[in-house]
Amino acid sequence: MSDALTDGPPPSPSPGRGERSDFAGSRWFFVLVLVVLGVGWGSTQSLGKFATATGHQPFGLIFWQLVVGAVVLGAVSAVRGKGLVFTPAALRFYVVIAFIGTIIPNATFYAAVVHLPAGIMSILISTVPLIAFPMALALGIDRFSGLRALGLGLGILGVGLIASPGGEPLSLWWLAVAMVGPLFYAIEATYVARQGTAGMDAVQAMFGVSLVGAVIAAPIAWGTGQWVDPLPLGRAEVAMVILAVVHAVVYAGYVWLAGRAGSVFASQSAYLVTGSGVLWAMVLLDERFQPVVWLALAVMLAGVALVQPRPVREA
Repeated sequence: MSDALTDGPPPSPSPGRGERSDFAGSRWFFVLVLVVLGVGWGSTQSLGKFATATGHQPFGLIFWQLVVGAVVLGAVSAVRGKGLVFTPAALRFYVVIAFIGTIIPNATFYAAVVHLPAGIMSILISTVPLIAFPMALALGIDRFSGLRALGLGLGILGVGLIASPGGEPLSLWWLAVAMVGPLFYAIEATYVARQGTAGMDAVQAMFGVSLVGAVIAAPIAWGTGQWVDPLPLGRAEVAMVILAVVHAVVYAGYVWLAGRAGSVFASQSAYLVTGSGVLWAMVLLDERFQPVVWLALAVMLAGVALVQPRPVREA
């Protein structure tokens, strides 16, 4: 489960009969929403590049992302009439997900994006379901499939192509740092699949995570000298605010879409996030890539397509 302030779509309940009926009646509208969500989410890698361009450090950026995300998700929660849950299980969920789903992966993202092209970061984020698959197998919450194992192999090949001498001149160290984020998003998804969300829906859960995460990130940012003063608003600060708002709004939209059209349909936004992320990097940052990187993108998206769980057939 990727939260409102991360870069991968969160899971949601599988589609039922009502969802399929709803989907059939509004197909093209849902397709439009899916495209908007994917393209919006894809912009966050480039926005992160802008946000770090003036030297802003990870924990200062993370704090303000969480604050803005909490405001947006809090407003959504108020409209929905569903507030925070304060049970021991919910509080434990907030703390665990704040660390493994936001603070650690976002810190490594901001550290790595300074040294790597935003387009490469967008491609690497597609490895989340590829990493989550063997974790789920090891914990017995998923079943082995030859096609999905092939998808995992394609994902590994894609990362290898990016790191190969024929690819971009990248630092292997920062490439490894960049992979920490997808690793922790996969851990997060596996944790939620196994432990659940303590009886909360996705928006409630991530509203609480955003608040708790901000409380945790504030003293870290201040104590390590990484505090970010958002005023006056320059290009980096505007990018930081836009990034946080996009994450929160797109997250809420994803949850809505998954509830209407089903989780399998909504999960297709992963392809749009990766593909549009590369295109955003080319348009906003003038990044250009070697042919082997485009091959890696195609191979990894094929891997994601094979690893994605299939819709459950109705009896």
